Amino acid sequence: MAKKESSFINMVLTLFVVTAVAALALGGVYNITKEPIAIAKRLKIERAIGEVLPEFDSVVETKILPEGGKDSLTFYEASKQGEVVGTAIRTYTDNGFSGRFWIMVGFVNGDVISGTSVLEHKETPGLGDKMDKSKAEWSRQFDGKNMNEFKLLVTKDGGDVDAITAATISSRAFCDAAQRAYDELKNQDTRYKNQDN
Repeated sequence: MAKKESSFINMVLTLFVVTAVAALALGGVYNITKEPIAIAKRLKIERAIGEVLPEFDSVVETKILPEGGKDSLTFYEASKQGEVVGTAIRTYTDNGFSGRFWIMVGFVNGDVISGTSVLEHKETPGLGDKMDKSKAEWSRQFDGKNMNEFKLLVTKDGGDVDAITAATISSRAFCDAAQRAYDELKNQDTRYKNQDN
């Protein structure tokens, strides 16, 4: 039996068939996993809201693009029996050691941090990721702090936040994300007050 000579057309057709099969397989896997991934993300956000705010029975979600911002912040205004108990804000920073990460910051009484929760990050394992070790001791230093008195900067920069050992960049980034949330919260409060006048 003679060996079939390969030609340019045969190689192109073979490459096309292999590429088409791979693309269809990837598309199928994407469609199968898309919904479970979206559900898992949503559950993580809901869990984070519960971690950073007092007990509530309803939430109103609003996306806001801060002036000069690169991405929207998501506000979750939580109420219990019609009474607002606090606002959780999904916020971000691009200043992490490994780039952008997202956190949830809760505020009660307008200016008091009720809690923080890390949503997504790629910080260095064993260093910057210490901010995310299931309600890490480090992140508890923000709880109950009034932003009118608390400087949301690491102590090296003249603030009140003790940096994670050997992870000052991640600590600064966390403060940046939290400050972004608070600044936009105050900005929104000012807009509402100006509309009332």
